[in-house]
Amino acid sequence: MEEVLAYVAAGLVGLWGVSHAVPTRAVVTGFGEISTDNRRILVQEWLAEAVTMWSFAALVIVVTGVGGGTSTADWAYRVIAGALLVLAVLTTFTGARTSIVWFKICPMLLTCSAVLLLIAGIV
Repeated sequence: MEEVLAYVAAGLVGLWGVSHAVPTRAVVTGFGEISTDNRRILVQEWLAEAVTMWSFAALVIVVTGVGGGTSTADWAYRVIAGALLVLAVLTTFTGARTSIVWFKICPMLLTCSAVLLLIAGIV
């Protein structure tokens, strides 16, 4: 059961990373005329969150595949769950306060993934 919960959480987070990477160009274009430096920073930050999500997903997949059911895997789940909850809180007070639906979904998705990982570390 632990492995299933961990893989589901990794899948959700990994796909959410894809949902950050795909619209990057449209997001930057939505800012209109901005300086080249600001454009580069927007691209960097938008893709940095995607890379973060993919890294979390990859780590969960690896620790589950190599050492699922061990205390090391359980601690990895806890650390990643904590990071996801921090990102959820950050998004709640920033992006989720905008009219963009995807930002409103983000805290719930990240929190659900964190809960799945916490349960996986207990089971």
